Amino acid sequence: DEQTVASGGDLAQPGGSLTLSCAASGFQYFGHCMAWFRRAPGKDHERVATIHIGDGSGNTYYADSVKGRFTISQDSAKKTLYLQMNILKPEDTATYYCAANSIPTFGFDVCDDLRRPDDFNYWGQGTQVTVLS
Repeated sequence: DEQTVASGGDLAQPGGSLTLSCAASGFQYFGHCMAWFRRAPGKDHERVATIHIGDGSGNTYYADSVKGRFTISQDSAKKTLYLQMNILKPEDTATYYCAANSIPTFGFDVCDDLRRPDDFNYWGQGTQVTVLS
């Protein structure tokens, strides 16, 4: 079965750092669009960052709220997606989800158009990040 398993969530102090990991299994991985979403209590899912697995362009998407603080990356050999989160703020408190689109594509241009949770087919259980205020 296709799945993503996110981990690394924890309590953090404002200004601190955390690294989230997402292990992918059951699908090709290479060529897929993958993203980190987050959902804070009482709010809708927010797309945090997107990357194409295998696109050598280095193109990525970041929400304005995390730009300059968060970095998405991946390791193809480990089929693992990462989210490095620096300069954490209380408003970063949320459950973070790793998601993948089911159809392999040639490059990031397609990934950039995948903006809604419904555009991604494979989801995991999420990992909780709490930044103390």
